[in-house]
Amino acid sequence: MSDETTQRVRATLKKRYLKEKLFRGFGITAIAASLGFLVILLGSIIYKGMPAFQATYLKVDITLNEDTLGVGGTVSDAEMQGANFSGAIKSAMRDRFPDVKKRKAKKNLYALVSSGAEYALAEYMINNREQFGQTVSLWLLADDEADALIKRNKDLSKPIRRGEFKNDSSALVTRLNKDQLGWLQSFKDAGDTDVRISSTFFTNGNSREPEQAGIRAALVGSAYTLLITFALSFPIAVAAAIYLEEFAPQNRWTDLVEVNINNLAAVPSIVFGLLGLAVFINYLQLPRSAPVVGGVVLSLMTLPTIIISSRAALKAVPPSIREAARGLGASPVQVVTHHVLPLAMPGILTGTIIGLAQALGETAPLLMIGMVAFIVDIPGSVTDPSTVLPVQVFLWADAPERAFTERTSAAIMVLLAFLIVMNLAAVLLRKKFERRW
Repeated sequence: MSDETTQRVRATLKKRYLKEKLFRGFGITAIAASLGFLVILLGSIIYKGMPAFQATYLKVDITLNEDTLGVGGTVSDAEMQGANFSGAIKSAMRDRFPDVKKRKAKKNLYALVSSGAEYALAEYMINNREQFGQTVSLWLLADDEADALIKRNKDLSKPIRRGEFKNDSSALVTRLNKDQLGWLQSFKDAGDTDVRISSTFFTNGNSREPEQAGIRAALVGSAYTLLITFALSFPIAVAAAIYLEEFAPQNRWTDLVEVNINNLAAVPSIVFGLLGLAVFINYLQLPRSAPVVGGVVLSLMTLPTIIISSRAALKAVPPSIREAARGLGASPVQVVTHHVLPLAMPGILTGTIIGLAQALGETAPLLMIGMVAFIVDIPGSVTDPSTVLPVQVFLWADAPERAFTERTSAAIMVLLAFLIVMNLAAVLLRKKFERRW
């Protein structure tokens, strides 16, 4: 090879190596940017959501006697439950701030305490009858605005500067007026505020008061919905995959079925919601906003995914397994049930878990069948009105109260945790039982 040819080849190689380095650089930059955006997104969600797992309490001295409660100490639990605990709390607040005289000012003073505090006080009184007739110091749940200010350790002596919070993180943006901020500062200065870990977020249902709202009803609704989805989609999808892969003849009919299954996997989820609304609710008159309807709709949406993954798992089993079973005299059904299906089951379960994880995160089809309703009670069966976790996130994200932002981010954290666990289970299941042929 001449020197001139060698120089040309080397010049060409330099260009190739340069292009390869640039391509690698672009790839690494893209991955780094993706990870950076992911970290920013998750960091923002965690930062906003962590305060939802805490609650602020105010220490109040409450007199529990017949004058404040309106009942005696020997009444039944049902009568005690109906006592005037709200009046007792208001009386304690007036005693703490005796200078508050005007009606509107009193209303603003009472608003520092959550409206659910009276129910907690009722439960306390029923369990502590010996406290009747005494003045006791109790920690009462604070209102959402007071809760947000105390948890973020805001300086309540600063003036309210609306509109400046984008440029000044210390600016105080709240719906509380100056009098309420002064009363709250008085609690804080006296050491009568306490921020503690609270289980309310996991034990309560939805509420219009942010400090009382929880995800228990949505979690139970999601569990019921996924249970119906799995019970319907798994056996039907596996049976369909077995027939199409092992027994169906190759003709136009099976080709048409396979094409439609692949097409259904790409159909927007809201179309399945419209189908559920038209068929299951309007025509079959199934209960609206119930997990049974949501489960049926999500099972229709999940079927194509499980069928495709199940067929791939069955196809991965070597033909030699089938031939050996037939050689020993096994029937076609025995070949599938005794040999092929057990070997393909890890792949089938992996596809099923991934399909259920997709169903868990769906919102659009469930909105169409009414699971967007405001549900407070915990559903007791698959026919009770319910909602699911993604829809709960949607409802809270649209709420005007600022404190619901914490609830929204915390619910997203829980939803992401479930999705991560389900996908991790699919990966571990595949690693543990996967066989390489």
